[in-house]
Amino acid sequence: MIINYFGGEFVKIQFGDTVLALNPISKDSKLPTSRFGADIVLISLNHEDMNGIDQVTFGEKKPFVVSGPGEYEVKGVFIKGLVSESSYDSLSAGGKEAEKRINTLYSISLEGMNICFLGALNTEQLPKDADEAIDDVDILFVPIGGDGVLNASLAYRLAVSIGPKIIIPIHYGDIGGKDALKAFLKEAGENPKPETKLTLKKKDLEGKEADVVVLEKE
Repeated sequence: MIINYFGGEFVKIQFGDTVLALNPISKDSKLPTSRFGADIVLISLNHEDMNGIDQVTFGEKKPFVVSGPGEYEVKGVFIKGLVSESSYDSLSAGGKEAEKRINTLYSISLEGMNICFLGALNTEQLPKDADEAIDDVDILFVPIGGDGVLNASLAYRLAVSIGPKIIIPIHYGDIGGKDALKAFLKEAGENPKPETKLTLKKKDLEGKEADVVVLEKE
């Protein structure tokens, strides 16, 4: 498995010839985006910063799109979409009170590994259904930038409570607080060197416990 990060919440996961795109940034977003062909695309929130199906439809690749709750099996990938909340970019009139929006978090199983992608989650506890459905997480993607999603402190606290082997922070920098990553690493007590990509096999997870991996933006 190879994991790349493209900023925002845009993540690419590839194993063999199969490519997954998670929350791709649309060409209509103000955030810089990237383009490649995907077999499967997962959308947590219907927002141009995260719903760029156009950017991962390329050449012969026309992805199977998952944009809400349910159970799916595609190309040997098992996916559970679970309902949660976000208030990302959803201020009410007057900009005072953030409205709740549906955020779909995903549990993904492939190559004998379990991945949890929290999307634009803004609650410090998982909803009951999600908490019961998520188990034995190997890799966790967690938003850390605040402003409608988890802030660094709450993000780390929730991440540790889920008990993953590897934690990968997303949703910071251009899309969230520019100091969010520094704050998150301070909470974790770690200062890992950023990696251009993460290449993993199941055996590589042995002995890991809430290890933080920072991926450089492509």
